Amino acid sequence: MFYEITHRTRYVYSQQVVQSQHLAHLSPRAVDRQTVHHHSIIVEPGPALRHEMTDALGNRALLLDIEVPHKEFVVLARSNIEVAPSPALQAAATTPWDALDAAIGAKNGDRLDVIRYRCAARATPLSPDIADFAAVSLKPGRPVIEAAIDLTKRIHAGFKFDPRATDISTPIATVLRQRRGVCQDFAHLALACLRACRVPARYVSGYILTRPPPGHAKLQGADASHAWISVWSPETAWVDLDPTNGLVVSDEHIAFAYGRDFYDVTPLTGVLLGGGNHTVEVAVDVVERSGIGEPRPVR
Repeated sequence: MFYEITHRTRYVYSQQVVQSQHLAHLSPRAVDRQTVHHHSIIVEPGPALRHEMTDALGNRALLLDIEVPHKEFVVLARSNIEVAPSPALQAAATTPWDALDAAIGAKNGDRLDVIRYRCAARATPLSPDIADFAAVSLKPGRPVIEAAIDLTKRIHAGFKFDPRATDISTPIATVLRQRRGVCQDFAHLALACLRACRVPARYVSGYILTRPPPGHAKLQGADASHAWISVWSPETAWVDLDPTNGLVVSDEHIAFAYGRDFYDVTPLTGVLLGGGNHTVEVAVDVVERSGIGEPRPVR
């Protein structure tokens, strides 16, 4: 599968911004099964400093310093990425979740890249209610990937996608209580449940191919970024699961960054001198290609 992804963010300020600094996670990292054929980021106004780096979690990031007074700030990211299907998964053959301590120590040594995703994060605090919800899927002795798949399917079946129900500051305790939210909420809930049981699980920021209703054209700019999770076992390494859609991720998801939660991989954040109030517009397009050239006909 070949995809062309365009992500445009536009800020408009009520007052002039004298100076601003921004951190962007809009560049695809090196990911198994994905090949990046092209990537670019255009910034207006042009930055005085533009520094590409790798953050502490291995994600590609872009640091920007804008020193030209401005009332509008635009970032346009474009990527052409090839995604291969996931290999066959034997979920029932993975290590039991309650035996992972021994598995990590015996087979992988001191794996910081795994262990750091077992701990609670800012958006995934632990609580008795979270632990109780997790316990339905994570029964003693159950294979870890099988248990994680069951958890994500329960979230998909029992929660309603409702973009008006939550915002970035809504705690997962509220999401669990009202059974509503968006992909970010469902990913955080799944992560909190798994981490309550000390299962390594990470937040994945990326995109998913969406299709218009039959007989309708695909609307330009109407796609969105997406979030799901990745769960670790010694047999499979990381396996991506989508709680919003209740499925094991294959070749219609495009991963860009991994974190402990959303705050590690926020697409665009920053600090401003001036600006007053602001509005923000985000337009995303994920287009399926037959190759790096022409678009694939919509099925």
